[in-house]
Amino acid sequence: MKNALLIAAACALALLSSIGASLPYPILPPLFASGVENGLNQFLGLPPKLLFSVAVMINPVGLLLGSAVLGPLSDRFGRRSVLLATGLGAAIGHAVSALALLAESYPLFIVARFITGLLEGNGSVARAMLAERIDGPVRLRALSWLNGSAYLGWLAGPLLAGVTAGFGVTVPFWIAAAALLGVALVVACTLPRDPAPQGGAGSWWQVARERHALNLVKHADLRKLFILHLALTCGVTAFYEYFPLWLVDIAHYDAQQIAIANMGLCGMMALASGMAGRVADGPAMQRAGFHALGIAGAVALLGPGHLWIGLAGIVLFGIPNAFYNAVVQHWAADRFGSHGQGAVMGLLATTFCLANILMALAGSVLTLIDTRLVLVLGAVLSAWSGWNWLAWGRQALPPASGAEPGLAE
Repeated sequence: MKNALLIAAACALALLSSIGASLPYPILPPLFASGVENGLNQFLGLPPKLLFSVAVMINPVGLLLGSAVLGPLSDRFGRRSVLLATGLGAAIGHAVSALALLAESYPLFIVARFITGLLEGNGSVARAMLAERIDGPVRLRALSWLNGSAYLGWLAGPLLAGVTAGFGVTVPFWIAAAALLGVALVVACTLPRDPAPQGGAGSWWQVARERHALNLVKHADLRKLFILHLALTCGVTAFYEYFPLWLVDIAHYDAQQIAIANMGLCGMMALASGMAGRVADGPAMQRAGFHALGIAGAVALLGPGHLWIGLAGIVLFGIPNAFYNAVVQHWAADRFGSHGQGAVMGLLATTFCLANILMALAGSVLTLIDTRLVLVLGAVLSAWSGWNWLAWGRQALPPASGAEPGLAE
């Protein structure tokens, strides 16, 4: 029962964090691109589309920084303390976002969205909590369910905004704030109090500066994990960021049709996440490699520019992506947990955020030539990652037993 409550709290936190990150996508475009002047789209006389781009980008920037520091902070100060503080802070961030929209204050909205993203980078803390408190196959299922909850959030966020924005543009933000307060209450009731830090914790700023997740890359195996995971997530983020534009280029899809395609993708990822927690045959590195190659194959289906083949790739992408994340997170928790589960999960999350930024920059150039180029680049990077995962796995297999060392599958 205790494990069930822990898993439920972590999944609810992941769901609401991704809902909060995706809420503004259907709300902001009309505020900035409708041609109706307001305090948001007239800030300092800057072009409305530039203001819109900053408003969309600022939350992921916060997520990048939060993913890098919140996990290590939880290693030092405790999971419960960090989850409570970030959950309550994110709820306040959504409330301030709503107030900024009412006041039509662009600077306040930007600050609120950045801080909310920073605090919603606590997904690494939730994963570390599950990795630390749950062992064996149950851990694999728990991490898979948490990933599925996050995928559902990316589907539910825009839907929530679309359904409730008719009652007022701020209503979705108030709902998200209230829900996060509820999750904070569940965390407070479910998690035991954190033990006092040993040997003096130091200030939170000192810990964040000296023990952020990227410090782990100084270790050879963790550096290899970072490189392979970065290549794979560059392929994943190239797909996430540019398949909507591909649909517009190839079939002139409108926002509603793109939303339907996205529903198919998110639904498939959520379903596959439930399955990923039950399948664990074979060494983890080799399974990660095969799933990475599956991701590369799905993304490559968009390369020829055929609509129905591409739609198949969009939906099927959700299967290997869900399995890859479940396998790698479980394996990394087993193999590198001695470095601190918060730091390890933070490294994986930070890598994904970094890949988002890198592929956005690459896509800004390649899409000027052809949108398919950035998708092909993503497929190539994912395939390279897959082959190197397989090679790494072969190196780790003892000749006699054929079992991967140091893993409890």
